[in-house]
Formats: sequence, structure tokens, C-alpha cells
Amino acid sequence: MQYDSLEQIFDAFNQVRVLIIGDVMVDSYLWGKVDRISPEAPVPIVHVQKREKRLGGASNVAVNVQAMGAVPILCSVIGKDADGQDFLDILSASGLSREGIIDSETRTTTIKHRIIAGTQHLLRIDSEMDHLITANERQQLLDKIKQLALTCQVIIFQDYDKGVLSKELIEQVTAFANQHNIPTVVDPKKRNFLHYRGVTLFKPNLKELKEGLKVDFDPTHSAELKQVVSQLKEKLQLVAILVTLSEKGVYIDYEQDKYLMPAHIRQIADVSGAGDTVVSIAALCVALQLSPQLIAGLSNLGGGLVCEHAGVVPIHKESLMQEALKHNFFTLYAHC
Repeated sequence: MQYDSLEQIFDAFNQVRVLIIGDVMVDSYLWGKVDRISPEAPVPIVHVQKREKRLGGASNVAVNVQAMGAVPILCSVIGKDADGQDFLDILSASGLSREGIIDSETRTTTIKHRIIAGTQHLLRIDSEMDHLITANERQQLLDKIKQLALTCQVIIFQDYDKGVLSKELIEQVTAFANQHNIPTVVDPKKRNFLHYRGVTLFKPNLKELKEGLKVDFDPTHSAELKQVVSQLKEKLQLVAILVTLSEKGVYIDYEQDKYLMPAHIRQIADVSGAGDTVVSIAALCVALQLSPQLIAGLSNLGGGLVCEHAGVVPIHKESLMQEALKHNFFTLYAHC
């Protein structure tokens, strides 16, 4: 479908259902005040002022998709434990469906506890398992995915190397998606990096690209960047690759189109969650079959906007649209 304005594109986001497969977790925050050192050990004493638990990992992608007006459906495995119940409670409070969530007797739910004093991040304590889910759990998850995918316009693999995604599951879901013409978008991590053969759009950052291919190159030399991306695209038989380059912007290689888009100048507060925002926006753009330049441009813009905020927060559709209108995105990129 052709769109006549940026407003039409953002309205169309409301009609998109997104299946998100990957590692979910709880992000726990404890904020406090420090005014003395413990007499028991040379560590600060934190007087607790506020506690909060948020959706993290693949579920933060769901929050970002929801903030764009689309409908996210999560497929993942959590533990049958107190943290798992907290996760389900937060999911319900956020207005998100739990129909794709499987609870496991053999796993713990991933939770990351962050202790913060003022603007100082003092400590992070992680509770998690990162071994692969069992064959039985994988089959249960695959059955859920096949059932729910047919109601969705795009699938996101959101990989955090915690064990939900495996070579077998990736191959089975990708084959099913391609059979039913459902585009697939990937935010990869190291363990499964080379297992995403045949997906639609692959979105590594620069570090992941270098580690995944075991190569080193200078990203400021565009010829080197293009060569490495082309190598990966051919190796995995991908339709498109979108590489995030931090302050250098993004590079997209989509079918025959290749485009390097510089980053917008930002006052950076925190880069946490930027990748989740980028993959969410990219997936919605792929679902609407937008131009490669518009996919890269809107994703790049959203990733920059989220870095202006402290903590992991979603960017709402209205904010992104106003910023894109200000930069005349539709005229510049919609028909490229």
C-alpha cells in the first residue's frame, strides 16, 4: 500500500500486530540516597526512597511496539516462581497479553536488580539461567508461535542469549514465517548470530557485527562497512541488514538499496533500550512495506530520541511523528 503522508503511516501502525519471540525479564530498580559509608565494609549505605519493577528484554520491545500504537504479542518462557508472577502482573498492568507465555518448572525468571543513588548506578544483581529451554518447552513454544503468528503482520526475534531462542526454534519459525509470507526482523546476540538464515531484516549493532563474523574493520570507511555487510547478507541469505552505528548513525542494505544515514545530534542521557526501540520501529516499517530509507530513517530517529531519557523508556508515536515531520522525512525518504 502506498501512503500519502507521514500521518497516514503512523495511523497504519495501529493496524499492525507484532509477534515478539525471545528472552523476557524483569528490570528491578531501587533508588535511594547515600550520605555515609558502612562501618562494616567500605561500601555506601543506601537509604531506600523508591522501588519499581518494569518489563525488560523482549518484553521491553513489546512496550515499545505498544507505544507506537501497534499490538504486541509476546512468546517466551518464564519460571514458575515469584519473579515470574511479578512479570505476569506487570504484563497485565501494562495491558499486554500473556497468551504466548509458557511457565516452566525447571527455569528461573530472569530479573536484573539495579541499585541507584541519585544519578549514580552503584550495583546490578542478576538472577538468571542462560541454558537452552528443554525440547518439550521448545515444542510448546513453537505451537504457540504457529498459532499466534497467523494473526500477525511481522515477527520479531529479540535475542538476549538467555536460552529461549535456539538454532532449531529459529529455523522452524523462519521456515513457517516464509511459508506464510510473514516478514521476520531480528535483534541478534552472539550465540545464535549465524543461525538466522533466511530472515527478512537483520539488525546487529557494530559490536555484534564484528563479533558475529569475527572480523575487524573501520566503520568510518564506508567501503569496508559495505563489504562486511554484503558478506553477512550473502552468508545468511537475508533480504536486508540494518546496522546501528551509535553516534555514526545507521547503515541499511535492503535488496539493491544501500544507504548510510548519519545520527541526529542529541543530548545523550542514557543509551539503555535504544536497540529495543530501533527494532520495534523497524519491524513496524517492514510490516507496512515502507522504503528502505524510511525504515532506516524512522528507526534511527527513534533510537536517538530514547537516548535523551534516563533509564529504559519507550518513545511514543506522537513524539516520533513530530520529530519526523520536523525533519521532512516523508518528502525525503518515502518514495526513494
